[in-house]
Order: sequence, then structure tokens, then C-alpha cells
Amino acid sequence: MPGHKRRVAPAEGLPYEWDVTELPGTDDLHDASGILADAMARTARLFGAKRTWYLVNGSTCGILAGIRALAPDGSAVVAARNCHKSVFHAAELGRLRVRWLAPPVEPAFGVFASVTPEAVAAALDETPGARCVILTSPTYEGVVSDVASIARVCHARGAALFVDEAHGAHLGLSPLFPGGALAAGADVVIQSAHKTLPSLTQTALLHIPEGSLASEDEISRQLGIFETSSPSYPLLASLDGCTGLLEANGEAWFAAWDERLARFYAAAKGFSRVRVFTGGEGVFLHDRGKLLLNASAAGLTGAQLAQALREKGFELEMVCGANALAMTSVCDAPGALDRLAGALAEIDRAPGAPLPAMPAAAWPGAETACAIGDALRLPARDVPLGEAAGLVSAQYVWAYPPGVPLLIPGERVDAGFARLYRSLAESGARLIHEPRCDLTNAVKCGILMKEITSEGVSTLEAH
Repeated sequence: MPGHKRRVAPAEGLPYEWDVTELPGTDDLHDASGILADAMARTARLFGAKRTWYLVNGSTCGILAGIRALAPDGSAVVAARNCHKSVFHAAELGRLRVRWLAPPVEPAFGVFASVTPEAVAAALDETPGARCVILTSPTYEGVVSDVASIARVCHARGAALFVDEAHGAHLGLSPLFPGGALAAGADVVIQSAHKTLPSLTQTALLHIPEGSLASEDEISRQLGIFETSSPSYPLLASLDGCTGLLEANGEAWFAAWDERLARFYAAAKGFSRVRVFTGGEGVFLHDRGKLLLNASAAGLTGAQLAQALREKGFELEMVCGANALAMTSVCDAPGALDRLAGALAEIDRAPGAPLPAMPAAAWPGAETACAIGDALRLPARDVPLGEAAGLVSAQYVWAYPPGVPLLIPGERVDAGFARLYRSLAESGARLIHEPRCDLTNAVKCGILMKEITSEGVSTLEAH
């Protein structure tokens, strides 16, 4: 294997000659003792980890495996409500008893602010026996939490700290950017190398530090469950190659990235109607490599701003409500951010009436009525969005990207969710429903909610 025998390219440009399987000399990712073990050890040294695992199923498999390793079936955990959907799936699969922690909302841009150590302490005190705390830092928008203080809070109460740092693989590699969660004391850290570093899509890393509360053997066992048993060697070579490039060029690359960003933010100070996020109320630190843009004062939604920039040669990463996000990395072209600043300056000067105020794109979550898994299993019926207030959801709804659920099974729907959903849909955000429903008529007819019937809740209580 594979069947192309390294003789027939499935498509032009694919590195099919590297596409091998476990052979003498190529090692075995799930029992590494040769070149892969050496490569992962080299990456661990670069990031300052006790041990690093290569992930070829993205950060998602690391999140599923890492949470499962820290919190066996039925465990109590504390989790930030703005986590990626894979955290919710981990809770669903492990039937975890989750105490959801809603971060505050930064008012100027309507995005989630930092999780505070005080909020984590209070949540742990209210959740006796919690095995771990799960949070996302940085967020998609670059909001960083005080991980070091949160780690101390967790460890003082006997809980591990799991940090989804998928959007912060570059953190901790240069003093020019915020420090990373690994050095701050997190017990398990997940990073998507492909997001901000020179590595292929679907490549990620799982790190643990010295003194981690996580079991190496259990993490390896869980990765054997959640990660493919046929790992892609082009992806593995990409992770090893990324390590080599950073070892050779990291200092110069980060210095150049820092200079490009400094010029961009200096230019942005001249904008009068296009706003660029630099932090704000409740934000501990901001990763300035994430350019969160808002041109509502110039009359543009996030989707319209993205389209205007697309016409000028720029493709943005995400739109959500009034905001749009541009991702930067160490590999941007030298003049790319200067050109982006120029394009935004043209939009800033163009005529356009300000948009009316929109609801915050962040949704802190509603009252939890029951566990995710129970909500998905119990009897349910379809209810139009306008009639769903007060009922309990039996489905996920999220804007993708970023993949943070606006509503999860087991949460009680309120009128605020309906307003947020309609506002995001009208602004052009991509809304995903699971289980699926008719997205083409979602705004006109209202999203079909699923209510847990009184009979179903009685069944839950009886058990």
C-alpha cells in the first residue's frame, strides 16, 4: 500500500512518491522508535515540551484524545463555553458532566474576552471532583487568557488544565509574541501547526510539559482510538520540516513578522471608520497576528467587508456578524500587510452610511437543562425558532468558522438566541445545524429547534 504504488499521481502536484506506509525504516507513529520518534523529540525540544505527539487528524483528534485521557467516562469537568465544537463532541462521547463557564464579552467588537482565574476558581469550587478545566487560548480572534494564573488555580484544587491552543502554535517561540500555554503550566496543550506555521493543513501537535498531570501512556492509548492507524507520511514530513525551518529561520522570520505587523497597526491608526481589534475590556492579552476587522461604521457587514477585500485581491479567514478576520503568519509576503492596509484605507474613505447596531457575535450560552448526550438521545420534536423560547435544544447550531456552538443540545433556548441567529444569518454568516435542517429557508421560516418532551425529561430523571 498505497495502491498507487508511488508510480501514478492521483492528481498533479501531489507528493505521491512520499506516500508510504509503515515499512522498515519509516517507523510507526503509534509505536514510534525510529525516525518518527526522533522527529517528535526534536519538535518537543523546540517547543520546550517533555513530550510531543504528531497529529495528522488535526487538532480535533488531539482534543478528543487529550480530554478523554484526563477525564474518563462520566467525569466532572469545567469547560469554557467558547470552545471549539470538538470539545463538545468530547463531552458528548465521554458523557462528561460539564460545568460550562461563559467568558465575558468584549463590548466594542462583541467577541469573547479572556477567561479569568477568578471565574475558573469559582467554577471549580462549585464542581467538586472536577478532573480538568478546558479552555481555548488564544481564541480565533486572538484573545489570550492568563493561563499561568489559571494553571495555578487548577493545580491548587487538584484539577488538570487542558488548553486548546490550536490558533497559537507560534506562541512561545519568540519573545516578540505572547508566551504559550505550555510554559505557563498547562498539563495538555493542543496546537494546529498549519494555522500560523509552515506546515500542511491537518497537521497538529499535542504537547505535555514536565510534571504534567496527564498520563503519557493514556494519551498514547487514546490517540490510538481517535487518530487514523494509517497516518499520512507527507503530513508527518510536513511537521518535521516545519520544525527544521523554525530551528533554522525562526528568529529572523519572527522579527520580520513583527515588523510587518507594526507597520500595519501604525497605518490602522489613521483609519476613521474601519476598526482593528487590539484588545479591550476583559482581554488579558491579544495576539496581534490575528487581524479582527470591523467596518460597520463604513456601512459594511463582515461578509461585505470580506467581499470588498476579495475584489482587491485578499481572501479573509472568517466572517461573523459585523466582524471579519484576516490571518497572518511568519510566511506572509513582505509587502502583503502594507497592501492590506492600503486596501482598508480605500474602504475607510469610501462613502457609506453606518450600519445599525448588531447583537454581539459571541453568545455566552443559556441555562443548561441536561447533558449533551441525554439531549440527543431523548424524544424530541421540531419547533420553529419563533416558538422555541423556553424549550430545550436537541441539536447543535454554530457559525463556521469559528466552530464555537451558539447553541448546544441540553441548553434552554431564549429570545436572545433567536435574535442572534437571525442577525448572523442576515449578515451573511455561515450557520451550521446538527442534525441538519433546511438552511435555505432558515431565516424566513426560522430554524427548526428540537424540544425535549416532558416525557423525555421524566425518563432522564427516572434514570
